Amino acid sequence: MAPLNPLDDAAVRTALSRVQDPDLNKDLVSLGMIKSVAIEGGQVAITIELPSPARPMKDQISSNVEQALKAVADEQGANFERVTITFSEQSRSANDSVRNEPSVLPGVKHIIAVGAGKGGVGKSTIAVTLALGLAREGARVGLLDGDIYGPSIPTMLGLDDAMPAVRGSTLLPFETNGIKTISIGKLVDPDKPLIWRGPMAHGAFKQLALQTDWGQLDYLIVDLPPGTGDIPLTLAQLLPLTGAVIVCTPQRVAQEDARRAARMFQQLGVEILGVVENMSCFTGDDGTEYDIFGKGGAEVLAQTMGLPFLGSLPIHPSLRKHLDEGTPLACWEDRPEIARALEGLSKQLANRITIASMAAPTLEIR
Repeated sequence: MAPLNPLDDAAVRTALSRVQDPDLNKDLVSLGMIKSVAIEGGQVAITIELPSPARPMKDQISSNVEQALKAVADEQGANFERVTITFSEQSRSANDSVRNEPSVLPGVKHIIAVGAGKGGVGKSTIAVTLALGLAREGARVGLLDGDIYGPSIPTMLGLDDAMPAVRGSTLLPFETNGIKTISIGKLVDPDKPLIWRGPMAHGAFKQLALQTDWGQLDYLIVDLPPGTGDIPLTLAQLLPLTGAVIVCTPQRVAQEDARRAARMFQQLGVEILGVVENMSCFTGDDGTEYDIFGKGGAEVLAQTMGLPFLGSLPIHPSLRKHLDEGTPLACWEDRPEIARALEGLSKQLANRITIASMAAPTLEIR
């Protein structure tokens, strides 16, 4: 029987495209983690560049790579004997690389991502109220609805009847409630589900971010989809982020998902500006406080991860009512305790942004 041909470079990369990074849930090829492939007979040598040196998943990645190579070799009837994997440390993270290049949004001073490990924790509520809170302090603020699959910003900002406008190939943001905003929810049929694969979502997000006329902004808040999928990765590779805010509810299951979201941003080189606890408690008309989802869990998460805690926002019918009705500024007017909580969150975020900016290295040219 004739000897089997060895795996070629294309076959090896096909196998590697089937292996996902356990933290980022994307394949090693798409993430740009494959630095070299060498093939000699049935021997394959691969160098994989990791975002950080202390990755506990090295053994799992190695095992998955070997299994994928064996599977492709069987499919193609090729010779594969063994693989040698060398792990190297990434010299610059995805967002470090972007920050060291000229900004694609030169008129925007600070870009802040608002993310969460899971849906249903009120991430968009926090994104909207942070944007409005910063604007109430006199800042020029934009809000990018990056939740491509579930855009809720148009409802919360009362944009139901607003019509999108363009100038040439540039989108003109809506100006409402003292901020500028853009959302995919105003560019597609509201009754049409967005059944998009990763590349389509990536393209839509990139268009919203780069083809919108943001003008001069102090802050651009980006409301991300929940989880650790394509859009957060696209954001980190596209825009120079000042940092990210993680939204979490008090219960343990939300903390575990929020921890993964925080680790994702850290691996991408994005500083965590702080953690917000949403739905921290409910106070009845008689003044009795009910901890429906527990209380203080997000603060504990922040402490255990060494992250800043920006504050908490309680459950209150007025918040739900005003955001459902598209009158978000009324959230600052109904209840003093809600106004204090909202003002506290935006001021804490502004402080953390200032600290992060002061800590950023600068290049001095003599």
